[in-house]
Amino acid sequence: MNDSILNHFKWINQPEKFELKNDHLIIQTEPGTDLWQKTFYGFQNDNAPAFLIDRKGDFTFRVRVLFDEANHLYDQCGLLMYHDSENWVKVSVEYENEELARLGSVVTNLGYSDWATTDISASVRDMWYRFSRRKQDFYIESSTDGKEFQQMRMLHMHIPMETARIGVYACSPLKSSFKADFSEFRIGSCEWPDHANKTG
Repeated sequence: MNDSILNHFKWINQPEKFELKNDHLIIQTEPGTDLWQKTFYGFQNDNAPAFLIDRKGDFTFRVRVLFDEANHLYDQCGLLMYHDSENWVKVSVEYENEELARLGSVVTNLGYSDWATTDISASVRDMWYRFSRRKQDFYIESSTDGKEFQQMRMLHMHIPMETARIGVYACSPLKSSFKADFSEFRIGSCEWPDHANKTG
């Protein structure tokens, strides 16, 4: 992905401080920013900054995320597929404490969020994500080296979605702030194998 493609990305909740240079986007998070809907906690928040591009049809989106400065509870950054405030998917590493972080995803369908996580070492500060679409179904993978990807989740979005807005986000739900560095943006044809075409 080159600069001309990055120029097609658009902000939702544009942050006060960010830098876009070459193939890097750096977001400085602001306190009290988050994405979450209803489930369990009893609150709703839809003010996290995100940098997104519209994409029709099936695709695979890939990005690298560095987060050396995420050192406060719930600091998070990663990939976002956003339709509207009640229908979206986010994938990130979320800081928990000095020993562990949570590699996970939130799927929000029809105004309700879930949360699926795996504990990883807090020393991990670099993650690649690969996000694929086939019609209304989506496939999430992650990698610590950008070469070997592991499945995180397969999911279905209930609301009909001709166009998906895909990109990155960063937020600090409490009183902290940090810089998230996004690079190696790639988007192209779907790399998720079509199950219907498998044999055996």
